[in-house]
Amino acid sequence: MKKLILLLAISCLAFVSCNSLKTTNDMSALQGDWELNYITGPRIAFQGLYPDEKPSVNFDLKTDLVSGGTGCNRFSGKLKVDGNKIDFKNDMALTKRYCPGEGESVYLATLQKIESYAISKDGKTLSFMMGDVEMMRFAKK
Repeated sequence: MKKLILLLAISCLAFVSCNSLKTTNDMSALQGDWELNYITGPRIAFQGLYPDEKPSVNFDLKTDLVSGGTGCNRFSGKLKVDGNKIDFKNDMALTKRYCPGEGESVYLATLQKIESYAISKDGKTLSFMMGDVEMMRFAKK
């Protein structure tokens, strides 16, 4: 009996945790402006990486373009999405303004690793994933 209760509890926990983010094939959830509020990896605090301006990403589904800011420079390119798979490895145009610190290089290097995305049920949080690991998190603007 204890094993059955334990199995049931684990099953419920797995179901709840899997439902915390929805992965959608409906690209319309991506549309609009998103602002970065988390990035994995750097040992520098988030505010130290982006003291003046937080990085952002914008999806324009009508023109199949992605654009945004690195916290310093602007980028744009062709949007490559297939289901919940997303690819930022294509040729992106990038302005060439001098950027102090490591924020821009961390942002761009992390974008290159992104394989998929997930959007929260309320549509306010966008996560960029590498495998099962959340690498970046954005809030809807």
